[in-house]
Amino acid sequence: MMQIKHILVVCIGNICRSPMAEYLLKAQYPELHIESAGIAAMVGHGADDKAKQCMQRIHLDMSTHIAKKLEATHIKQADLILVMSQNQQKHIEATWPFAKGKTFRLGHWQHKNVPDPYQHDQAFFDDTFQLIQQCIADWKKYI
Repeated sequence: MMQIKHILVVCIGNICRSPMAEYLLKAQYPELHIESAGIAAMVGHGADDKAKQCMQRIHLDMSTHIAKKLEATHIKQADLILVMSQNQQKHIEATWPFAKGKTFRLGHWQHKNVPDPYQHDQAFFDDTFQLIQQCIADWKKYI
């Protein structure tokens, strides 16, 4: 089994799902290098307020998060790349073939995509947040 030291979490805008997963993983694995990026990132934006609210409930502060665009260097540095959907996985593996074998859906073990809560209500964000937490727990024995 590969030693994982660097995890990259990817979504589309890098303001909702991937930062929530990033900060949850950082809290659980402070010894690892964990970062997030977006395929079509809202570069320079902070995390969505509804995502921040989800995290504040469990005393995690995402106020310092700034969205960044996914680039080849991120893919190269990562030992494990966690994406939110099969389409994102296909896109990354097609764009950067060397990502194959280390790119998985966050919901891989549940055979689930993580739906995008962007521009939805707080309840949708809360459901997405719970799913992200469950999916991260499923990865515990592999990280």
